[in-house]
This record gives sequence, C-alpha cells and structure tokens, in this order.
Amino acid sequence: MHDKLKAEAWRVVQLGDRPKYKWEDAVVRYLTEQSEKRSLVTDKFHLRWVDDYLRGKILSDINKSSLEELKAAKLKTGVSNTTVNRMISTVRKVLNSARKDWDWIDSVPSVRMLTEPKGRIRWLTREESKRLLAELPTHLNLMARFSLATGLRERNVTRLQWSQIDLQRRCAWIDAEEQSKSKRAISVPLNDDALTVVRSQIGKHPTNVFSYNGEKIETANTRAWRAALKRAGIENFRWHDLRHTWASWHVQSGTPLHILKELGGWADLDMVLRYAHLSSDHLSGHAANIENRNHDTNTTQAQKNLVSENRYKA
Repeated sequence: MHDKLKAEAWRVVQLGDRPKYKWEDAVVRYLTEQSEKRSLVTDKFHLRWVDDYLRGKILSDINKSSLEELKAAKLKTGVSNTTVNRMISTVRKVLNSARKDWDWIDSVPSVRMLTEPKGRIRWLTREESKRLLAELPTHLNLMARFSLATGLRERNVTRLQWSQIDLQRRCAWIDAEEQSKSKRAISVPLNDDALTVVRSQIGKHPTNVFSYNGEKIETANTRAWRAALKRAGIENFRWHDLRHTWASWHVQSGTPLHILKELGGWADLDMVLRYAHLSSDHLSGHAANIENRNHDTNTTQAQKNLVSENRYKA
C-alpha cells in the first residue's frame, strides 16, 4: 500500500496524473469521516444496497446514466419515490465529498429526483386520543400521555432520564449533542398532565423515567402499540404522529406559531408552518379590515340605486 501510494503521488506531481479511485474507496473514507453523523445508520442502509451496482467502478466513470440505472433498479423493488430519492441523495453526498473535499473527481453527475408526496400530517381528535389511551397497556399509555403533553419525539421519551427532570421548576431538558435532532438544547416546560405522568413513575427505575417490568424501554412502536391502534379503530397512525397531534392541538388552541416553534425545538419556522392551516384565528382580524368598508360601500350604492329607480318611476 505504501509503495502504491508513493507511486501515485509521484505520478500526480511529475506527470499531472490523478489516481483512479473506486467507489468502495470513497464509501470507506466517507463513512470514516462521518462516523459521528446522526443519520449514518440510514446512509449505511442505502450504501449497502448500492454496493451491488457500483462496487468496482471508477469514480470518474459514474455518470448520469449510472444514477438513472440505480433509480430504475430501486423502483423495481417496490419502494416509494421518497426512498429512491434518499438513496440517490446518499450516493451524491459521497460523490460530492470526493469532488469538494478530497479532489478525487472533477464533477458530480446531476440527476432528476422523483416526485414526492407532500408532507404528511396525521393527528388525532380528542375523542380518538381517549379511545387509543384506553386500549394501551400501562407503560405505553403513560408514554403516550407524556408525548401528547410535551410533543417530545419517541427517542426523547423512551430514553428520558431523571437527571433531565426538575419537578420544582416544572421542566425537562433535551441534550443538544446526543438527543436533539436539531442539535439544539431544548427546554421542555411540563404542564399538569406531564407532571402527573412523571410523578407516577417515581421509584420505578433508578435512571430512566419510563420503564417496563423494571427494564429500560428501547422503542414504543411495538406489537402492543399496533394492536391497541387496531382495537381503537385508528388507522394510518404512527407513534411520531403523537407529536403532530400535540402541535395540532396547540395551534387549534391559539398558541402562536413562533411560540410553538420554541416549544417543539424546531430549528426554523418552516416546519411549524405545516400546522398553520389548522387555525385561522390569526387571520380573522385582517379579514375584517375590509368588512365594514364593503358594507358601507354596498349600502350607499344600494341607496343610490333605489333613489334613481324611484325618480325613474316618478
């Protein structure tokens, strides 16, 4: 390996040649440099699938046709357009690193992404939530109630520790580096519903707020969760949709969008605007701006028309 690299370096300096790196060389370096990336598991999933198609290929030989063939092959497996786009994006991230960071290639082929459905917002009514909670086993019931009261993501709830809770100040906090999706520390105010759930868990586990038979809970999306949904007659609903439900209830109750952004720990307002259509209260005052003016104008015009009509008849 030393002799090979030395020979390549000599050819680069003396002859202006660029070493020809293969796809797998780029993947190994990319995964090494991105080892702290939170979504690395997803990247690995896509890169394993791509390996059968790109392994052994010289990076500079991977062109637009190569990516189009990847798209077509992935679509044949029956996955959604969104999954195909994520796979192509992962491939392009590796190629972009090879171009921008390592100077291994001169360009990255462009490719048209597939059309994706608009963002999915699924939330429960109050009545539906009562039906679901009634069907859930105790440990899932408590976590679901806490999620509906705080809007925290599944991972933040299942891994919530007592060291993150301050009952006197009525708050919890999510660590920026290890637990926050937005990489920002999140302060979570605990309302009465959330505090009731937390207090009911005191003494059940030494470190974790939520547990099952004395053991830590790894995931809430279990067979018991899905069975409860079925018994409650609720379809097309995921655990993450409890967060959508929490946000939807806030908007419907009049919480301003910029406040909801802070409560939910979103990095920007675009994510919160998905819920704006659920309430028109913030628009009501503006809609009334022309109400009286139109009314006065229409009334005045009607009176003029009536006077003219009477004059004509006379």
